[in-house]
Amino acid sequence: MPNPQTPRRVSVGLIQMACGADKQANIARALELTREAAQRGAEVVCLQELFASPYFCQAVEAERFDLAEPIPGPSSEPFLALSAELGIAVLVSVFERRAPGLYHNTLLVIEAGRIAGLYRKMHIPDDPQFYEKYYFTPGDTGFMAVETAKAQVGPLVCWDQWYPEAARLTALAGAEILFYPTAIGWLPSEKAELGAKQHDAWRTIQRSHAIANGVYVVAVNRVGQEEPPAGIQFWGRSFVCDPLGEVLAEAGEGEEVLVVPLDLGQSEHVRRDWPFLRDRRVDAFGGITERFGRRAVQDDSLTKRGGR
Repeated sequence: MPNPQTPRRVSVGLIQMACGADKQANIARALELTREAAQRGAEVVCLQELFASPYFCQAVEAERFDLAEPIPGPSSEPFLALSAELGIAVLVSVFERRAPGLYHNTLLVIEAGRIAGLYRKMHIPDDPQFYEKYYFTPGDTGFMAVETAKAQVGPLVCWDQWYPEAARLTALAGAEILFYPTAIGWLPSEKAELGAKQHDAWRTIQRSHAIANGVYVVAVNRVGQEEPPAGIQFWGRSFVCDPLGEVLAEAGEGEEVLVVPLDLGQSEHVRRDWPFLRDRRVDAFGGITERFGRRAVQDDSLTKRGGR
């Protein structure tokens, strides 16, 4: 285990970009921006969710399964080579074709020319224009920390970011940084009424994971409107926050590369002052595995009236 008194620092890179219909062009652009991040000092770089294509889950069309690929494949192989060349780690989001008819939303942790870790998205949404349950089988890898040369990274994906349980289990596995490659935005019909509230909720829940677990959080979103005129307007605003929930850097709503230095020793100090992990009542948490709990009816008058 690293000595907590020894300074440990890592610079993370966030690649926020717009995606077009040309898969090879998207991959080439992501490689270009990853190289830029590394030149600016990034040692662990995270791409956005499903960076190699537009966000295809806005419609239910069987031919969109043709975008899926094996691992390694067209979206990951170039980053295997780039990571070896630059000596960095890269988190690469892939639409995985695991077997005929079996597909996953998969996040690879690639370092020095090898796949150091593979995480399959656990929480799969099914909402208007986020029809992911049609395309993706829920993950079977569980929550994990992946060791890289610079940090223990916690790979998670988009919808996972709303679940405290996912963040907690990933932190308990040893992750020092939670990474959330993301595809989130506004439906044009809702933006005027709900846009600001939705964005604030998204930012707030992830900051809360940092605070509750004493870890860094990195959220990487995409930008641009896809499938206009009613398609999702991805809001960008990728950000990094520290173990106290302070936002250290935040992108705008256009393409952008963020490079943010982190002091991993901060987690030790924060957890000493706010020892949430120490004070967890693990003996009382059995109900968390229930879908929904109900308290038994105690109303004697209802029983006397013959109620059920």
